[in-house]
Amino acid sequence: MSSDKPLIYLVLGAAGSGRREIVADLIESGLAEGDRALTLLPAGEPTGDADAGSGRTARWIWTDGRIETPDLDGATHVFFLADGRRNPVDQVEAFQPWLAAGGGELARILCVIHCGLAAQHRELRAWFDACVHFADVVLFNRREGLANKWLSDFQAHYAGLFLPCLFEPVKAGRVQNPALILEPQARRLSHFFDAELNWEITGDDEEEAEGDEEVEAQAEQDPYLERRPGGRRMKVIPDIADFLPPPPE
Repeated sequence: MSSDKPLIYLVLGAAGSGRREIVADLIESGLAEGDRALTLLPAGEPTGDADAGSGRTARWIWTDGRIETPDLDGATHVFFLADGRRNPVDQVEAFQPWLAAGGGELARILCVIHCGLAAQHRELRAWFDACVHFADVVLFNRREGLANKWLSDFQAHYAGLFLPCLFEPVKAGRVQNPALILEPQARRLSHFFDAELNWEITGDDEEEAEGDEEVEAQAEQDPYLERRPGGRRMKVIPDIADFLPPPPE
């Protein structure tokens, strides 16, 4: 990672999943003296007590499918909280050009899972799966009051997929090892942000690729970003806003 560019952490998860408490903990316990943190919150999301330890905060806005933010202003670590009431795939797609234009380097994508919400609405599994697909670290939060069997079965679903990302529990808004969570090492399944890996060879078969015939190289399409001819995504996920209480006035 280049030392003159801020490390950017994209934080996915539903509104109310406790992401802001976790970010505050990561800043307080995981950053070194002299590091300068900036937390970017979605416009319209109210501030609260959880932001007290989040360093400097600012707002980002969603304009016609584009992400707009203020200047990063000397920050060494930027925590970008996705809008927890919008489609995370749309935001990941828009985040890439913002990242490329903003002069930062993607450190990691964190996904905070609201276990209580997942237990209450089984149909949200596809929404959480989409977030996990892009994540380097998955944090299980809001586990209070849930049966141990449900937690074991829920985590076993992801363990059975043999995903490369880290899975860690959260207790009272704190992670066990902040340095491990913040380590800028890619562990995500998606190659959407990995330009050097984001190409595939196309040909009738492997023998053609090894022969003298010209073989076409094209950008690999992430399965969650792939669209049908009419523009609808191939993988459709629920609208998370349908399962959340209305935002505070």
